[in-house]
Amino acid sequence: MLIDTHAHLYSQEFDIDQETMIQRAVQSGVKRIYLPNVDVSSVARLKSLLKHSNILYPMMGLHPCSVQADYLSVLQVLKQEFLHATYYGIGETGLDLYWDKTTLPHQIEAFKIQCTWAIEYDLPIIIHSRLATSEVLDILEGMTPRPAKGIFHCFSGTKEEIERVAALGQYYYGIGGVLTYKNSGLAESIPFIPRDKLVLETDAPYLAPAPYRGKRNESAYITYVNLKLSECLNLSLDATAALTSENAMRVFE
Repeated sequence: MLIDTHAHLYSQEFDIDQETMIQRAVQSGVKRIYLPNVDVSSVARLKSLLKHSNILYPMMGLHPCSVQADYLSVLQVLKQEFLHATYYGIGETGLDLYWDKTTLPHQIEAFKIQCTWAIEYDLPIIIHSRLATSEVLDILEGMTPRPAKGIFHCFSGTKEEIERVAALGQYYYGIGGVLTYKNSGLAESIPFIPRDKLVLETDAPYLAPAPYRGKRNESAYITYVNLKLSECLNLSLDATAALTSENAMRVFE
């Protein structure tokens, strides 16, 4: 069994073959796929996939790249969604210092607010931290209380950041297609990550693993991430699939 803890399968990139794409994932051994929200405009598309409740599990939040001056009113709208459907995580949220640093103060406040949602609803926080892992850790380390558990999506931090994440408690490291990139350096970091905190993800339609790098990603390609992880850990494919799936189930239990 494989679990994709992070995929945007409601994206327009899948409009042409959404149903067959989901079936390809199932045929590849993927049993659960968790879908983070992005903003208000993505909610309807996300909810359109609730018919696949046996495999697709929605999450609700505001992506840091979607945070603008009106973020407080947007968050109010998104929080109302918890009255109408079941969600399995908060996110994706966090900080992004790659695209637009000018919104950082708003991003920080939006992230803190969504952390309170995670506490209120007892749900994991799904963290985007592009070029901002240290800043996110600073915030979480300073929160009392803080969300009980979460996933650092697309983790690619330093050894020091690995140790800081581990010190938070039940926080996990989302490992995706970047692991298969020759010069990413992530493969060298894997031995330093606690094995009981590794989870797989795709971030589909983004960050497709080799040999599909640069093309549209999809959940079926998580098998390539599992293959590379098995090589890094010197374990069988079944062992890494079982390990990461057990870890994912603890996150979302």
